[in-house]
Amino acid sequence: MAEKVVVRNLYKVFGPQPAQAMDLLHQGQSKEQIFEKTGMVVGVKDANFTVDEGEIFVLMGLSGSGKSTLIRLLNRLVEPTHGQVLVGGHDVAAMGRKALVALRRKDMAMVFQSFALLPHRTVLDNTAFGLEVAGVGRAQRERRALAVLDQVGLKAFAGKKPAELSGGMQQRVGLARALAVDPSLMLMDEAFSALDPLKRTEMQALLLQLQKDHRRTIVFVSHDLDEAFRIGNRIAIMEGGRIVQIGTPDEILRNPSDAYVRAFFKGVDVRKYLVARDLASADALSVVQPTLDGRSDLVRTSAQLQHGEALQAVVVEAGGRLLGTVTQDSLHRAMASGATSLLGALLTDGAVAAGDLGLHALVAHVVKTPLAVPVVDAAGNYLGVVTQAQLLQRLAANQADDV
Repeated sequence: MAEKVVVRNLYKVFGPQPAQAMDLLHQGQSKEQIFEKTGMVVGVKDANFTVDEGEIFVLMGLSGSGKSTLIRLLNRLVEPTHGQVLVGGHDVAAMGRKALVALRRKDMAMVFQSFALLPHRTVLDNTAFGLEVAGVGRAQRERRALAVLDQVGLKAFAGKKPAELSGGMQQRVGLARALAVDPSLMLMDEAFSALDPLKRTEMQALLLQLQKDHRRTIVFVSHDLDEAFRIGNRIAIMEGGRIVQIGTPDEILRNPSDAYVRAFFKGVDVRKYLVARDLASADALSVVQPTLDGRSDLVRTSAQLQHGEALQAVVVEAGGRLLGTVTQDSLHRAMASGATSLLGALLTDGAVAAGDLGLHALVAHVVKTPLAVPVVDAAGNYLGVVTQAQLLQRLAANQADDV
């Protein structure tokens, strides 16, 4: 998968002589020692990470950990002291002002905790504001604004003023304004934290639905575990300006990197956040691709199953999209009926689980069949399988951790 954002050796020092603080950092002195000696604050210290295209990457940490500073370094609302920020291969940290403004207008958008709407303008005009700044004509920008307002469920409110809307609706306008420029990268800093729990959950669901439809790259700052685990493909945990661990929610919960991360997630019920992709094993079954010699495919796959321990094999296209699974019985039936490819042996009643399927729904899938259940991503690409044995082992392990 292509990398949308690459951050290398990124630092931010707040103070009049950042070079002095950088020297002290390189000497091994801590953030606290530098502040005590110089009065300067190390906001971000040697951040290194990548964000893949189409990924929701969540920055988490306690207050003062540096997460809001870090997200602002990505679009240079905060100027970096040292390091690189590559967006689509272009170094934002080294860009001239003109190129940076063009990037912000056309390919990058930010949604803040405060709605920051223009009170004297209508919902439609607020939504179209970024396009107006970019010089898009009125008719074109209003068409685009109405389209995104429709996406967020506010088309009927286009003529209203912000003060006439609820907080949740105002935040939808803020999201629509960001979407209107059709950015490939969205930066969202505590975007839903000012909302009540019900509205917050609604906005998370809306974001996930929009993500299914458009697959933008999103960097999202949050301090809320439920939110991060619900929307994040991967999470970066920050402490004292440093990134201390990056991983999927499941990876971090299972293998916290240090005492800080363990304390951060202490008491969290892992089962609440597990989804199918967290449990999927990519190497549990043989994966085969149909060739032009379909009859040989049938014979060869049958022989693999006969001499192996697995009951199934997974059939995928060359690009990785799942076609289905086959068993020894389905292969024999296909060959007996004169089938000429693996497609004729695919199980017609085999269950398939979406990667974001929750644990309870996944259990319902798995217990209905003795066979492994394939797991796919939103594009139908094969991620792995979940078996009854895997599921029981994992649930047993989680229960043991709770004791």
